[in-house]
Amino acid sequence: MRAWEDFLAGVDSHPPVRNVVVNSWRRSLESGVDAHGSSAPLAVRDDGLHHLRIQNRDLLAAASGTLAEAIDLFIGTGSIMLVTDPSGIVLSTVGDRATIESGREIHLEPGGAWNESVAGTNGIGTALITKQPVLVHATEHFCAGVKTWTCAAAPIRDPIDGSLIGLLDISGPRQTFQRHNLALAVVAARQVEWAMADQARQERMKLLEACVAKLPSWMEDGIIAVDRKGRVVHMSDRARNLLEHGSGPTSLVLDKDARIANLDPAGWPAEWMKPLSADGENLGALLVIPAKPRRAAKAGAVRHEADANRNSFAGIVGASVAVRTAIDRARRLAGRRAPVLIEGETGTGKELFARAIHGEGATSPSEPFVAFNCGAVSKELVSSELFGYVRGAFTGAATEGRLGRFELAHGGTLCLDEIGELPLDLQPYLLRVLEEGIVYRVGDSEPRHVNVRLIAMTNRNLRDEVAAGRFRQDLYYRIGVTTVRIPPLRERTGDTDLLVPHFNELLSRRHDLTPKQFDAAVLEAFRHHDWPGNVRELRNVIESLLLMSDEPLVTLADLPPDIAPPPVVPSVAPVTSLESLEHKAIEAAIASHSGNLTNAARALGISRTTLYRKMEQYGLERY
Repeated sequence: MRAWEDFLAGVDSHPPVRNVVVNSWRRSLESGVDAHGSSAPLAVRDDGLHHLRIQNRDLLAAASGTLAEAIDLFIGTGSIMLVTDPSGIVLSTVGDRATIESGREIHLEPGGAWNESVAGTNGIGTALITKQPVLVHATEHFCAGVKTWTCAAAPIRDPIDGSLIGLLDISGPRQTFQRHNLALAVVAARQVEWAMADQARQERMKLLEACVAKLPSWMEDGIIAVDRKGRVVHMSDRARNLLEHGSGPTSLVLDKDARIANLDPAGWPAEWMKPLSADGENLGALLVIPAKPRRAAKAGAVRHEADANRNSFAGIVGASVAVRTAIDRARRLAGRRAPVLIEGETGTGKELFARAIHGEGATSPSEPFVAFNCGAVSKELVSSELFGYVRGAFTGAATEGRLGRFELAHGGTLCLDEIGELPLDLQPYLLRVLEEGIVYRVGDSEPRHVNVRLIAMTNRNLRDEVAAGRFRQDLYYRIGVTTVRIPPLRERTGDTDLLVPHFNELLSRRHDLTPKQFDAAVLEAFRHHDWPGNVRELRNVIESLLLMSDEPLVTLADLPPDIAPPPVVPSVAPVTSLESLEHKAIEAAIASHSGNLTNAARALGISRTTLYRKMEQYGLERY
């Protein structure tokens, strides 16, 4: 303490303290840090902290197991364990409850910034500067307000490129000081790195599997597989040869062993990049370098996850009052984190709305959107699909286990379609995850923290399902905090006139066809059709018309029978009996000859005797 006072007073510029500490004091003084400060600044909070955690979701996912163990190990010890981002902002804190509360007084809590330039000498900030494990005890801290604390911190490095991606720290009141705390912090940081290495290995295996599935389409081309961080996982000899002969931009950086160290996609033709995903998870991309020049693809021929309109309300076509009302309501909910229940008939476009809510509410395009249909798999598989499973959890389980949809959606949105199909006995587990933010993989007792925004979709009336006992009331209230009803196409007056040219253009590009012209009578038939399959049915009809006819004009004759109006049948006079016709003919002949029966009989081509008999038969009087 005396050395610190002398240092601040300028009496001794080389105080008798450890070099790592005095060097940090000098940096703190040069940065203008207030040596008499009482706490670190609180850099982010609420939504800002949420978004920061999303940006560091890989780090937090890897650290979740280590932090979960620390919850039990540190209870009653007076110590806490925390993880920071690469700039020293605290992301998560676990451990002794009393110490967590005390830490809030100095902002040693999520959102607190502990880099040296703002908080002075401390375990976190000094470890980040030196990129080495550091122990800072009590009065070794630069700021007076934190000299009652002790902290041991160790950097966490990316297992692939070695870059510093965060830091693990063990802190507590000065009386909790133990020399082995620094070793414990180093071991814990290594555990996180091992978990990240395992995550990277699994991701790369999935990426390579996805590549293998795509390879037959590009056997003659050059192939480069990159992960979602732009790092090269594989490069074929064909790709290397093509690049060496000038087939692409020279944006590859090679290390001393001539291996690819980095790939900058800027400047590469967009059609060469093929996004790769599996189970709704973005894995990376396949860069396909064509061996031969190809005809340029038409702009917008393929829509994929990188298409901004795919995750935006701009991608929803319609101007009717009904659909604009639904869009306005959904847009208001996009910036909120509350669960959303989307209701609508089959084919109305519920997933379009779900993606738009996710996309416009996201702060980064990398936030995952994971969709799962609760009615698409058997009851026995739903739990493992949603929550994941560990090795050996059940017969047929993958040897390395598998992440569930909740973990895949961590930091983003989980979209559950046909939520009404979720088995009743699994509904309490879903409710628990939504309430606590913790999942347990099948066959495992380890809690895993997830931060997921839920969007549920249904074509059922869940109120009726609750009344019938097929859906839990508490779960219904939890997922239905806010609702959006998507109107059926029959209620969207005038929208078929917008959707027909939209699908005509979109699908003709996709199939490399010339767009069709639609007869006015066809458009009128579309307006009056009930569309039980809604927008999906209209899209399918347009696609069928494009593929099945070579004629440029679509007429009523081309439409499916259930859509084309019935043919117009010419009106025909009602059929009458022969006797009635004969009666009228005799009556007309007599009248036209002013009662002269001889002339009337001659005109009819019968004898006068026959005429008399017919007149008597039909009760006709002589004039």
